[in-house]
Parts: sequence; structure tokens; C-alpha cells
Amino acid sequence: FAAFVALSLGPLTAAAESPSVKMITSMGEIVITLDADKAPKTVENFLTYVDTGFYDGTIFHRVIRDFMIQGGGLDADMNKKPTGEPIENEAKNGLKNRRGTIAMARTGDPHSATSQFFINHKDNDKLDYPSFDGWGYAVFGEVTSGMDVVDAIADVPTGFRGGRRDVPKQTVMIQSVSRVE
Repeated sequence: FAAFVALSLGPLTAAAESPSVKMITSMGEIVITLDADKAPKTVENFLTYVDTGFYDGTIFHRVIRDFMIQGGGLDADMNKKPTGEPIENEAKNGLKNRRGTIAMARTGDPHSATSQFFINHKDNDKLDYPSFDGWGYAVFGEVTSGMDVVDAIADVPTGFRGGRRDVPKQTVMIQSVSRVE
């Protein structure tokens, strides 16, 4: 029985280390494979928001072509959604802010990330650990399908809205985010 349990847990463990999520946006689908091995706390945090439906109905509220697209914290009316407690910054994990990777957004406090994330639109070495503040931005996964959608979002014209800049003039909705089984 113990051998059976060990054998049957093998693939589950491997799958748990690299879970994937499907993000359905108003501009198409993005599939992201997460790296729970290198960013366990960040992936657990992100999946908690995914599993509770937190991201459904949020928007990409900050879009800067040739930099990144940021979302996961504001609704279509630019209201900030209430979040859980901030998590520890895992930017020292060896993962780099390369085109197509997903990382946690944060304030000036290195350990302030909650729900907001960004997808790098290009290689952003300046965001890698140790970065300008000794910490950097924690990468926790990579787009495995849908970079054309990321590119399309990055091309949306932006302006000022709700006291923020770089806000898409055409709302880019995150309709849902769910685990890929």
C-alpha cells in the first residue's frame, strides 16, 4: 500500500510544482504555468486568489508597451478590491523578469505584494533581484500560451483615469482565472 501511495503521489507532486492557470480576458486567453518549486509562497498566494474567484471581473489597469501589463487588483470602475495580507518577497529565487514571465506587483515596501501581478512585455533585467532596492520583483511563472494576447493588450492606447496613468482607454477585463486540470 505504501508503495502504491508513493507511486500515485509522484505525478501529483510534479503537477503541484507546476500548476497552470487559464486567464480569460476581454482580448483573449492567456495560459500561465506557475513555478511552485522556486516561488512556493507566491504561487500559493496567487492560487488562493484564483480559487476564490478574486480576479474575475478585475482589469489590466496599468499597461506600458515594451515594459509590462499589470492587473489583478482593481475593478472596471477603478476601485481597489480588498485583499489578504501581504506576502514575503521571493525575488531571490533565481527566476528572471523576462518577456512572458509573471511577477508580483508591490509598493516601495519589498514585502507588500498581495493580489496584483504583472506580465513582462519585454526582458526587464532592472526588476531582477537585487534590483534598485536590494529586492526586486518576484517572478513566479511564465506565459505558455497567449503571448499574442499579451502583445495585443500592450498595444491598447492608454491615458489617465481614476487618478492613475497608463490606464487602457478601452477596458481590458480579466473575465476569469481558473486552474487548468
